[in-house]
Amino acid sequence: MESIIDTKYCLYARKSSKQDERQAMSIDSQVKEMLTLAERDGLNIVETKHESHSAKESGKRPVFNELLADLRNGKFNGVLTWAPDRLSRNAGDLGSLVDLMDNNMLHQIRTYGQSFSNTPNEKFLLMILCSQAKLENDNRGVNVKRGIRAKCEMGWRPCMPPLGYFTRAATGGARDVIIDEERAPYIKQMFEMSADGKSGRHIKRWLEDNKVRTRGDKVIPLSMIYRILSSEFYYGEFEYPKGSGQWYKGNHEPMVIKELFLRAREQAKVPIKGKWGAKQFPFKQFLKCYSCGSTIVGEEKIRKYKNGKTHRFVYYHCSRQVELKCKEPYAREKDIIESLRTMCNDLITDTAGLEPGLQDAIDKFTRMMSATHKGYGKKNMIGGYIKYVLQEGSDFEKTRLVRNLDLELRLHNRTVNRV
Repeated sequence: MESIIDTKYCLYARKSSKQDERQAMSIDSQVKEMLTLAERDGLNIVETKHESHSAKESGKRPVFNELLADLRNGKFNGVLTWAPDRLSRNAGDLGSLVDLMDNNMLHQIRTYGQSFSNTPNEKFLLMILCSQAKLENDNRGVNVKRGIRAKCEMGWRPCMPPLGYFTRAATGGARDVIIDEERAPYIKQMFEMSADGKSGRHIKRWLEDNKVRTRGDKVIPLSMIYRILSSEFYYGEFEYPKGSGQWYKGNHEPMVIKELFLRAREQAKVPIKGKWGAKQFPFKQFLKCYSCGSTIVGEEKIRKYKNGKTHRFVYYHCSRQVELKCKEPYAREKDIIESLRTMCNDLITDTAGLEPGLQDAIDKFTRMMSATHKGYGKKNMIGGYIKYVLQEGSDFEKTRLVRNLDLELRLHNRTVNRV
């Protein structure tokens, strides 16, 4: 039998960064202990190899695969390692080691407290110890899945909650999911805006206008807006894992009712044809029907001319939610704008409750006008801004404006009237 002196050892140290090996000895400590053992017993160490990689799956460790190749090429015929589970925690890698022993390419495996040579009893013991390590891994995976399932059944989703929620420490080391009071009102309004037909891009501009940002203080991207509007977590349910079809009732406080969520999600679907947000009706939902009290909705008509050009006409009319046979006539958008222009100085009376974005826009407009028009000041700045938006503003600016008006207005005979 080959002597210890003739055996050429490779010192192999491994530690995984994953949860299952947090308590394992560090690589430096393994190397130090095994070098001390080699010096004590006179072992011939040709090379030292180490890696930080899990041994759960077969053939996934590059340094270990290199070790097997060197053993086959005759560079080494012995392995020195801290414990059998440093070499293998799966059946495939264990089989490779035993196969090398059977072919007399691996003469000995030395650990801190044991030695395994090419004999039936010692190979059998090696397989038992490595199989025990695999059993521990398998059981740990089963226990983790069982724990996650139990947590889901208790109503806790095992991951970070979406924007609008926080986690806080609770009794017994648990964590509670609570409402983020700063962002939640904006999240709720996002669902309402989507349900009313506002596009994702419109909502994004509104969030930027109101300086609503992520928990990392970044601008909320369009993709996150669509993820929020399609997340069932906000009405109190969640699926885990995603796509598994396993649904649970959350133990957190819902932010919206399910009916509103379904309407918002349906409206938030990206249309197959046309541009996002192509149909904008700034004055819908803002006005009420004078005759029956229903909300006013918008409708567009595209007229094609013989020369090939087209023109878009926008009309508003009673939604007939209250009175199906309501006789209130249609009104053109320009008729509504003209009616509002006549009362622009009275549409906003309280500036304290304005959205930050609107207040900033009014201040910017006032500075611009003051620089070019002497005597232009606070008295007529709001009315002037309203007139400017109604005439020149974008659909987003018009929608933001009407959202902040503090008068109740009704549409009657194609004109806007105060209640």
